[in-house]
Amino acid sequence: MSPAYPALLFISFLCILKCERGCFRHFSRTRASSTLLVSGSAVPAIVPWLLSFVNGMAILGFLFGRINGLLPGRSGITKGVVFGLIGWVLMGLIFFPLIGLGAFAFRAGLGIAPALMSLAMLLTYSVVLATVYIALGRRSKTT
Repeated sequence: MSPAYPALLFISFLCILKCERGCFRHFSRTRASSTLLVSGSAVPAIVPWLLSFVNGMAILGFLFGRINGLLPGRSGITKGVVFGLIGWVLMGLIFFPLIGLGAFAFRAGLGIAPALMSLAMLLTYSVVLATVYIALGRRSKTT
């Protein structure tokens, strides 16, 4: 089992809660990223979501596995926070400007809310990923 899978399930659950509660109705990373995929055309919401899922499962899970030993700390929480902060900075300075929202999505017109929401989501994902990764690593050493 990939350690990224439980992390993605948890983040998906939080996204559903966010939608149900009506938080950030005017800001949707999925909707914004669909403009990057096909400018001027409607892209089904499932496409950017699936890309996020594949990105989280394959790319980020693989990347974390490769740099885990380089990250400071011994616990999944510490390693996850560091990994999440690195991802947040890169997303804020590369991804958001690419989709036309400016650094940390300040051009979305919602102040720091999108940046804080992306920080919370990335930290949650990264901490769950790192905790599961380290727990599976310990378990495999004992069996």
